[in-house]
Parts: sequence; C-alpha cells; structure tokens
Amino acid sequence: MTVISAAGAVLWRQTNSIEIAVVHRPRYDDWTLPKGKLDKGESIYIAAVREVLEETGYQAVLSRYLRQVAYEVQGAAKTVDYFAAEAVAGSFVPNEEVDELRWLAPSAAAPLLTHDHDRAVLASFLEYPVTTTLLLVRHAHAGNKAEWDGPDDERPLSPQGLAQRAVLDELLPLFGPTQVHATPKVRCFETVAPLADRLGVAIVPEPVMSEASHQGYPACAVTRLLEIAALGAPAVVCSQGGVIPDVVEHLGKESGMELGLVSSRKGSVWVLSFLAGVLVSAHYIDRR
Repeated sequence: MTVISAAGAVLWRQTNSIEIAVVHRPRYDDWTLPKGKLDKGESIYIAAVREVLEETGYQAVLSRYLRQVAYEVQGAAKTVDYFAAEAVAGSFVPNEEVDELRWLAPSAAAPLLTHDHDRAVLASFLEYPVTTTLLLVRHAHAGNKAEWDGPDDERPLSPQGLAQRAVLDELLPLFGPTQVHATPKVRCFETVAPLADRLGVAIVPEPVMSEASHQGYPACAVTRLLEIAALGAPAVVCSQGGVIPDVVEHLGKESGMELGLVSSRKGSVWVLSFLAGVLVSAHYIDRR
C-alpha cells in the first residue's frame, strides 16, 4: 500500500484568550486543521510550517510535538504529524485549498471540526496549550579526538559536522529561538554560530553544561537548563553527548514521563517543552 506522509499544526494565537485556526476546504467540504503532504526530501518540521503558511497565510513558530494520526485515503495509508504552532505574523487570504478560516475558542473549534482525528489532535494540544520551548542540541561531528593534536576544547567541526550544521540551520529557526547558549568548546560554538549570527545575538557560554563539569556536579546542568527555560523565551542550548542523556532522563523522571532509551547522536536535537518549570513534552530529532 502506498504511504503518504503529511504534517500540520494546531495553529493558535492569544488575544484575550487562546484561539484556534480552523480551515474550510471546498474540495472536501470539511472543516479541519491546516496540514498537507511533504514535498520530496522535506522534513515534517519544514512541511508543517510551509503548509500552515500556504493554507492560512500565517507564519508559524513550532513548539510542542503533539501526535501522529494515521488513516486510509483513496487506497493509500496516510500519516500526519502535528505540532503546536503559534501564529506570529500574516493574514488569511482565500486560496485554492482553503476558502475560509475561523479563529475560534477551543470549545467552539472542537465541534466544528469534521474529523474525529482532528478533535483528538486538538485535545492533545489543550493538555498543555502554551509552553516554553528549549532546544537541547548535541554538537555536530568534530572528527576523531585521537587524530587531533591541539587542545580538545579547540577541536573544530569536520566536513561531516558542517553538513550536520547545515541541517540544523534549517531546523532550529522553525521553533523561533531568541537565545543561543553553548558549552565553551569550539565544536559547540561552531554548531550554533550561524543561528546566533542570524538572530543577531551573542552565544552565552554555559560551562556547567560541559562533560567535565557534569561528571563532578551532575545536578548543575539540570538546574541551569531549568533556569534558561524559566526565562520564558525559546532557546537553543548546545552541549555534549556525556551530558544530554543524563539531563533529559532526569527531567523525564522528575515529571513522571516514560522516555525509554534517551539517544543523543551528534547533530541531534531534543525539543523540550516546559510548563511552570516542569517538563511536559520531549521530542527527539535526528535528521541524519
């Protein structure tokens, strides 16, 4: 059976209260959440932002991963990955796919939605509608430590690492970060330097997020991460493989989440969503 991959979002904005965007598709005569098929080679993250823009006219910032839904359509198996996404700019103009958009309170949006799976996605969003996003990045590939003659702190990214960084340069801005932090090692700073340049911000050194510091004082990395999250703005923190799994596992246990095996491959990202200092969602991205 043919498999169709798609991505979409619960697009929300906050006026006096939270409002949800629900769109009408004349081709199907249904009310649904904005979504669409992935282009060839496209990730679910890029597709979700692109499809929201094409269908609604709004630029969106991703945050929490919500869920995947699966169903059959015209003899094919279709999967749709959904995110929470805040509308940050734009306006709706009727187009070929969508002829009407309504901003509604969640209590009004749910009964208008045509499909049960859309109501299930909306329910997932409403569990934690507004969260703070922290992107915990493992630095990109930096060659073989045994083949590097200089101080380990100065080991730079390899050609493979630069390719991984290019992927991160497309991915990280989709989540709207405004701050960039990194362990003070060349490979960590180089991993997030293009993002910091794009944002026009300085990289904040985070020595307690290094492996050396973590081995002696493991609680400090968790405390510092929570301090960054408490600032309330989306942030990127680049650290090392000897730190990230411990931190994510600790946060998961503290919040009662079952995360299973916590991976942290070079150039990967944990999208951590916090509410009132508690981890409520952890989504792992390895785009290699």
